[in-house]
Amino acid sequence: MPKNLAIKVARAEKDMTQKELADAVGVSRQTINAIEKGEYNPTIRLCRSICRVLGKRLDELFWEDDEDETE
Repeated sequence: MPKNLAIKVARAEKDMTQKELADAVGVSRQTINAIEKGEYNPTIRLCRSICRVLGKRLDELFWEDDEDETE
């Protein structure tokens, strides 16, 4: 699973820490860290919550291009 730098960038744009985002969506800071590092695949419900808080669309934060995937 690739790193999710889009969430980190979107958080920075809102001047939010991982802890602040985690609190806003109801998960631990470690969960947000794992998502950003590509170590955790969040549920669609969590993805939607993160998008709402960060003011982004699903495809902006969670879309994977075919060329990004390793075989």
